[in-house]
Amino acid sequence: MIRINKNIEIKESELVFSFIRSSGPGGQNVNKVATAVQLRFDIASSDSLNEDVKTRLISISGRKVTKDSVLIIEARRFRTQEKNRQDAIERLITLIDKSSQKRKSRIRTNPSPASIQKRIEGKKKLSEKKKMRRYTDH
Repeated sequence: MIRINKNIEIKESELVFSFIRSSGPGGQNVNKVATAVQLRFDIASSDSLNEDVKTRLISISGRKVTKDSVLIIEARRFRTQEKNRQDAIERLITLIDKSSQKRKSRIRTNPSPASIQKRIEGKKKLSEKKKMRRYTDH
């Protein structure tokens, strides 16, 4: 079980890892060893997440999610499979944790009378300045 936060845990069996060759630094090691990790997490069939979290996760993840609601995370920052695997898991945890937090709804407020007055005075000042710039003779 992978703990996301105090309310959410996902089973490791829901994660599918595949190892691919990485690009970037590493010399001959890059050509021989498949160190990059591709993590796949099927959001739609996951029992660990409720529908609200699934919806927010799909919208937050953007292009990382396929049409079939499979989240794909590629990790190739490190030179070892294990570090890249951990990196992919940590990125998944961050995404799910972020999607589990509900955004606070904005409370509409009215401007105070003093701020309205200040705004109007600023507009009048600017208007006077522009009036002074105008040509008097045409």
